[in-house]
Amino acid sequence: MFHLDRAPADPILGLTEAFKQDTHPDKINLGVGVYQDATGQTPVLEAVKQAETFLLEHENSKSYLAIPGVPELAKETQTLLFGDNHPIITNARAHTAQTPGGTGALRVAADFLKRATENRTVWLSDPSWANHRTIFEAAGFTVHNYRYYDAATQGLDEAGLMEDLEAMGQGDTLILHGCCHNPSGIDLTEAAWRHVAHVAQAKGLICLVDFAYQGFGEGLEEDRAGLHILLDAGLSLLIASSYSKNFGLYNERTGAITVVEDDTESALDAFSHIQAAIRAIYSSPPAHGGKIVATILGQPELKALWMRELADMRTRIKSMRQAFVTGMADRNTGVDFEFINHQKGMFSFSGLTKAQVEKLRADNHIYIVGSGRINVAGITPANLDPLCDAIAKVL
Repeated sequence: MFHLDRAPADPILGLTEAFKQDTHPDKINLGVGVYQDATGQTPVLEAVKQAETFLLEHENSKSYLAIPGVPELAKETQTLLFGDNHPIITNARAHTAQTPGGTGALRVAADFLKRATENRTVWLSDPSWANHRTIFEAAGFTVHNYRYYDAATQGLDEAGLMEDLEAMGQGDTLILHGCCHNPSGIDLTEAAWRHVAHVAQAKGLICLVDFAYQGFGEGLEEDRAGLHILLDAGLSLLIASSYSKNFGLYNERTGAITVVEDDTESALDAFSHIQAAIRAIYSSPPAHGGKIVATILGQPELKALWMRELADMRTRIKSMRQAFVTGMADRNTGVDFEFINHQKGMFSFSGLTKAQVEKLRADNHIYIVGSGRINVAGITPANLDPLCDAIAKVL
């Protein structure tokens, strides 16, 4: 009836399915984009369990939420982004709506931008999360790349980034990773953030900050430093937040979209169109995840517990980075992996080639994305030595 060819499989989700079908007892999954603990499990945080118990005892309705979702989630999201009593909050220059995950926030942002501007040009870092391109092309935008990762230095291509910023058109949309860049683990330097802010002001760029990993880099406040450079420059912004990673709420699909404008009236005007976009896509968000986050952030004891658990996750990821670098150095391969210690968050570009990745999968049942991106949280004390041994053989 529809005469369609089969759509290509998602490369990362397809890799996960292949891993599940692999029956080898010592298989290793470094492709999936979820946090794993030292036993290889994706845990439910204790703060989440306690919040769910509270909700079970006190929740008295399953009625629809309003279009913006749980009101307390909006309030707490702004506190995480801006800080307590920030002028943006006190002057009502920001408005926030709950969304179905960070992906939902990005799609709402795309539909909002179609309403707010006639410009249909979006710029993504090279590389970026693959779904960024999919979302904005599906919404009717033309997507270009700006230089970001320098394979030769395994760091930020700051010179290339600066050149590409200068080549962007007036009013184009620039997508930035707030912290813990996916897939490279390489974040913008302070100088780069300041240059982005300067060019965005000069060219009237619309900055969309994808803030999917707040707290997974250096800390909740530290990870928003780049965002605040943009805010201090007086830029209007869109911010897509995700609570999948820092709350472990992957299957609850909980996120938020925040618009920051020059003044109260402009913020209200913009937010009215965000709500119109939401109404046309999914009408209102699912309640449970939003209520969990709002409950945790709204109760001081639960918030303190969550912050300790978040710090534990961040510390484990850093320890696995260090252990991997040490493990590869001990094997005297002639390849220096120290650059991985300078990356942040769950992901790292390992420097492995596609051929090496394929050999690791075929010979050792180790699953890594073709680009060489690894999920550092997938490394555990139990699989560290087999992983390092296998990589040493393919180098």
